[in-house]
Amino acid sequence: MSDFVTPPRTPLNPEAKKSVFSLLKARAAMGQKSLSFEFFPPRDGAEEGLWNTFDAVLGVNADFISVTYGAGGSNQAKSFEVLDRMAPEILTVGHLTCIGASRASTLATVKRFEQAGVRTVLALRGDSPKDNPDALAQGELKTALELVELVHAQTDLEIGVAAFPEVHPESGSLDHDAKVLAMKQAAGASFAVTQLFFGVEHYTQMLAAGASAGVNIPVIPGLMPVSNAKQLLRMAAMSGAAVPAELAAKLEHSDEAEARAIGMEYTIQLGKDLLAAGAPGLHIFTLNKPEAALELAAGVGLI
Repeated sequence: MSDFVTPPRTPLNPEAKKSVFSLLKARAAMGQKSLSFEFFPPRDGAEEGLWNTFDAVLGVNADFISVTYGAGGSNQAKSFEVLDRMAPEILTVGHLTCIGASRASTLATVKRFEQAGVRTVLALRGDSPKDNPDALAQGELKTALELVELVHAQTDLEIGVAAFPEVHPESGSLDHDAKVLAMKQAAGASFAVTQLFFGVEHYTQMLAAGASAGVNIPVIPGLMPVSNAKQLLRMAAMSGAAVPAELAAKLEHSDEAEARAIGMEYTIQLGKDLLAAGAPGLHIFTLNKPEAALELAAGVGLI
């Protein structure tokens, strides 16, 4: 447990908000931590929740936001609609996957991002869509590293990448992941955001392995507020994150209200511990719902 007190955040000047790296550097220079949020393009009929959450995020002086899209770019059109509206309001990171894509189609997607006002992408390999499990074999680009190399060579966009505190599902070790992250850094990545995880030790061990491999880019923890036990277990299974046995047991034997209170207390403490361990900020997965995301941000002292 940590007694770390988060320094209050102050507004950044426009120059600092031109890239994720520059704003992280500006926050660090002031002894402060960044606050950012992830959104996903909503299904038809669910737009209100997204935009209510976006308005709430703007109201707490978030530093930047990111927008996902589905496996194989399956809901890319909806993602562009969201980016068109968000990017003029706040520094917006577009998730860019390459699985099943050609170099030409990837650069066309990047151009569309730029037209929306996106200046930063999170370069990911991505997952094969359910209706095309062989997408990886069919595409020109096979890895996130190749995607970073392409975007860096062909555009002026800032590039972020994923980091894996509990080891990539297809990797053998943290050391291997660290070497891959170092290669992405050398290829042009300027920051990383982690996948979902539930223990501060996973983050610190990942950073130590990265430092040994020469990684020096900032790595922002991705944190999901634990406000719904069933949703948590589903997301953890999808991402390969291990839910601590004690937490899982408490959630399993609690009613919905108790489980929410237990989960939020756990996540808030994890966020505090991560900031105390040197994390440059937190990237909160909103699931397009404002209450738990803002409760987490407030609980760790970032708003």
